[in-house]
Amino acid sequence: MVKELLRKLSNAHGVSGSEGSVFALIKKELKGCVDEITEDPMGNLIAVRHGNKSKVMLAAHMDEIGLMVKYIDDKGFLRFITLGGWYGPTLYNQRVIVHGTKGDRIGVIGGKPPHMMDEDERKKGVKTDDMFIDIGAKNKDDVAELGIEVGTPVTIDREFTELANNRVTGKAFDNRAGVAMLIKTMQKMKSPFTVYAVFTVQEEVGLKGAKTSAYTIDPDWAIATDVTIPGDHPGIDMKDAAVEMGKGPVITIVDSSGRGLIASRKVVQWLKNAAETNAIPVQYEVGTGGTTDATSIHLSRGGVPSTTISPPTRYIHSPVEVLDTGDIEAGVNLLVAALKTKPAL
Repeated sequence: MVKELLRKLSNAHGVSGSEGSVFALIKKELKGCVDEITEDPMGNLIAVRHGNKSKVMLAAHMDEIGLMVKYIDDKGFLRFITLGGWYGPTLYNQRVIVHGTKGDRIGVIGGKPPHMMDEDERKKGVKTDDMFIDIGAKNKDDVAELGIEVGTPVTIDREFTELANNRVTGKAFDNRAGVAMLIKTMQKMKSPFTVYAVFTVQEEVGLKGAKTSAYTIDPDWAIATDVTIPGDHPGIDMKDAAVEMGKGPVITIVDSSGRGLIASRKVVQWLKNAAETNAIPVQYEVGTGGTTDATSIHLSRGGVPSTTISPPTRYIHSPVEVLDTGDIEAGVNLLVAALKTKPAL
C-alpha cells in the first residue's frame, strides 16, 4: 500500500547531504524489481530497468529540509544552520533528533521565552539565529561524549499520522511522496524503454543531484516526481494555486513563473493522452513559486524534454505536511500507463 510505504519514508531521516538512511530504505524496497542499483559519486541512487535504446529518466529527491550543528557553546547548547527553505517561526520550540556518531539524541529548539520579550520582540518573533538546540547536556564536554560535533545533522522529531478521508500528515512529504510514487511505479510498470529511476540528493539546497545524474545518464526525456502547493485551504486563493488535494496528481506546465521549468509541451501532451485514455484524474499547473529537479534535468547537455508530476500537498516545508494518498496512487497509475508509449519528441 502507498500509505504504508509513505509512512516508512516520512518517518525516515535524511537531510541534504546525509541521505544514507533513506537510500537504504529505497534500495530495500526496489530489490527484485529492477535490473541494477548503483550509487554515483554524489550519492544519488540510480535504479535501472533495461529495455530498448530509448532512455527515460524518472527523478525523486530523497533529501528533506533540516538543520546542521555549527557551534557548541561552553554550556552545551547547539547553534545551527538551516538546510533548505525553513520559515523561521516554524522551528521555534520544535522537538528534534540530533544524529550523532554514537546514536540519535532528542533535543528541543529553544529561544528567548515570550514572557521575557518586549513588545517589539513579540511582534517580530524569534529569529533562527537566536535559536539553539537543548539536548540536556551540562557542558561542551558532555556534548562531545554523546557523539555530537560541528557538522552533525539534525531533523524534526515528528511521525506520520492518519487524518480523515484518506488524508495523512507527517514531515518530509516533500519529497518522500515523490519517492513513494517512483518506487511504486518501478514495482508495477512494464515498459519497452530503458528506465532510470534516480533518487536524488541535495535537491533542497540547489537541485544538485539531479544535475549531475542527468548529465551522466543523458536521457531522451524525463519526469520529476515531487509535491506542489494547492490553493484549497484558508490563507491562499485558488487563483494563486489552482489545484486541489484529492483531485489527482498535478502536471507542471510552468513553475516559478518560468524562472525554473517551462515544461516540454510534447511531454505534457504525452501524459495528458495517457490520463485521458486510462480515465486517470489529473490537474495542470502554471505556478509562480518553487521548482523541482526537472529544472536541472531539462538544462542538462543539449536539453532534455521534461516536466513534473506532483501530488498536491498542504503546508510544505513544515513538520505537518498534509496530502491525500489517492493522489499518489493516481500518479503511479499515470506513470505506469504513460511508460507503455513514447512522447512524440
